[in-house]
Amino acid sequence: MADARQLIASSSELADGGKGVRFTVPWQGEQAAAFAVRHQGVVHAYLNRCRHVPTELDWQDGRFFDSSGLYLICSLHGALYRPDSGLCVGGPCTGRSLQKLRTEECDGHVYYLPDSAP
Repeated sequence: MADARQLIASSSELADGGKGVRFTVPWQGEQAAAFAVRHQGVVHAYLNRCRHVPTELDWQDGRFFDSSGLYLICSLHGALYRPDSGLCVGGPCTGRSLQKLRTEECDGHVYYLPDSAP
């Protein structure tokens, strides 16, 4: 059976609270921007789309965390999201969540797991 995983990055590219890695995923028949970050030692990945206005979150390529390194922040209007769940905890989309993507970290690499993966 073919491996349905999509390589995102090497594990070493994702530092806790640091720069994220951008990648694309098939989403609703199109290619969509996505990103992965590391928070408290765990990799989390989301569609790169704010829940208030459908714009990409990173204010510079791969910069998703606010200055504290504790929250993901939207570059357009400053909405704050929890990196572990994608839940918006501040801003116009409070209570809504980013679209979380399944990932796996294995043998020094981070992979995206499409929903159709076994």
